[in-house]
Amino acid sequence: MKHTSYLIASGLFGSLLLTSGAAFSQDAAASNGWYKACNDQGETKICNVQYQAVASTGQVITSINLAELTGGVKRRVFQVTVPTDRLIPPGVAMKVDDKKPTPIPFSFCTPRICAAEVKLDDKLVEVLKSGKTLEVTSVNFQGKANPIKIELEGFAEAFDGAPIKQEDLVARQKNLEEELKKKAQSAQTELQKALDAAKEQGAAQ
Repeated sequence: MKHTSYLIASGLFGSLLLTSGAAFSQDAAASNGWYKACNDQGETKICNVQYQAVASTGQVITSINLAELTGGVKRRVFQVTVPTDRLIPPGVAMKVDDKKPTPIPFSFCTPRICAAEVKLDDKLVEVLKSGKTLEVTSVNFQGKANPIKIELEGFAEAFDGAPIKQEDLVARQKNLEEELKKKAQSAQTELQKALDAAKEQGAAQ
């Protein structure tokens, strides 16, 4: 089971061009939206319907992964990955719209991420297709809940549609990186303005 979990995580993060770190921010600055990506790992084919919430630093703070494995390994799994420094017993709480939260236990952690998994079935897929917002919440080592809200718009199209081409995925990642760069530059400019204003105010006193 663990071997399969690592296969899924590898298939997910192998497509990322951004860097995921251990720090955690609740503010997702941007996202590629929902898309499907497929790749082969040995005799196993993995198709993932993915969503990545990305902070303004370029850090992937939450990834949603609906994976279907066929061939050498056959399995369907719903996986949520978050940064490390999580409290393990609470796992991840998943809530669609105003429905009751569902706890998902952590399956494993690496130096970069912790992954929570539950079996993927048709009922869960239909709940996601009919929903508007997905909220996933993990608890950091200080005992503080870190909720992340994800829009479900585009999920059904990604799930039922064809996998994205590699060149289109690269283009998406490039556009996202450019958007994050602009946001970071804007934030830096605003910070510098605030520092200059504080300095001028101090000099005037």
